[in-house]
Amino acid sequence: MIPAPQVARLSRAMPFWMSLLLIPVAILGALHGGWTVVLLPVMTWYFFSILDAFLGLYTENADLETPEDQLTWYKAITLIWAPLQFALLFWMIWYVTGPGDAHLSALETIVLFFGIGVITGTVGINYSHELMHQKDRGERFLGDLLLAMVLYSHFRSEHLQVHHRHVGTPRDPVTARYNEGFHRFFPRVLRGSLLSAFRAERDMLARKGQPWHNSRNPFFRYWALQGVMALLAVLIGGWIGLALFVWQAFVAIWQLELVNYIEHYGLTRKHLGNGKYEHVQPRHSWNAAHKASNWLLINLQRHSDHHYKPDRRFPLLQNYTEADAPQLPYGYPLMTMAAMVPPVWRRVMNPRVRRWRQMYYPEITDWRPYNRAQNPVPR
Repeated sequence: MIPAPQVARLSRAMPFWMSLLLIPVAILGALHGGWTVVLLPVMTWYFFSILDAFLGLYTENADLETPEDQLTWYKAITLIWAPLQFALLFWMIWYVTGPGDAHLSALETIVLFFGIGVITGTVGINYSHELMHQKDRGERFLGDLLLAMVLYSHFRSEHLQVHHRHVGTPRDPVTARYNEGFHRFFPRVLRGSLLSAFRAERDMLARKGQPWHNSRNPFFRYWALQGVMALLAVLIGGWIGLALFVWQAFVAIWQLELVNYIEHYGLTRKHLGNGKYEHVQPRHSWNAAHKASNWLLINLQRHSDHHYKPDRRFPLLQNYTEADAPQLPYGYPLMTMAAMVPPVWRRVMNPRVRRWRQMYYPEITDWRPYNRAQNPVPR
């Protein structure tokens, strides 16, 4: 256990600021072009995977009694990222459609904005995930801005109202099914998460006697913020600027859903009958204790504890051992690459899912309803 005074030290928090290194790398790609435009995905996926191999596992747990005012250096990185990402994204659109288009080819520009999407998804959406769980309205608004920059604002409603309540059941579109390849999962979740998010907000208003088009429906805020971001891209870079903005947003969404795919792949909650399911347990999330990727992803890989205490700030998330929760063999960057090749993914993960089932649910002999999400929808 790391005592609270040690948790509060700047030296403890600084590794989580490594995401800032991606900003000068992005600028380098825009200014110099050529091979430098591939540095963003290379650094995000490969550099941190190599660091994981050298630095090993991060299994220490912070003292849960650490007061909020001693987490300032951790909170700061999530608070400053939204304005930094906003400035980077729209400066990049301005640069490549204005003074920058003289030396960047069309292919270089497309690859460069692919890399921008990698960081707006890997870092931006991940930070918005941290912010949306907090009680402070200012933090939640910053989370909304980050999601609007990738045209995926409904993720907030889907994540808070659907995923956390129904993870591991047929009602959660984000829980990847056993043997379901990512290329089938991705189109299914794009449609399913949008619809489930809208229904969740509609049903919440209905319980208060209000119609879906009531002004309190957050979808109106989502659409407005996304519209402002898209309009800004047009005003700065014209239709090419808008196309690049949409391209990076698509890449960011792809990055998010890759992470969603690996976080709960094949892990289901036991159906107790009559549409009732067991409570969410640490065993219903895949975890990875790899040090460097946890720095990059602000402890997102401690996913079991996040589901146990969703509003717990990232420096206080606890590590679970294999005795309590299933573990991934590698950190998220390497696992998301494996997920893009279904035969490789199944070879690595399906035996682990089968061992998980035997360990926790030996009494279940027919897994077909779980594999196909055919159990009753939760009540």
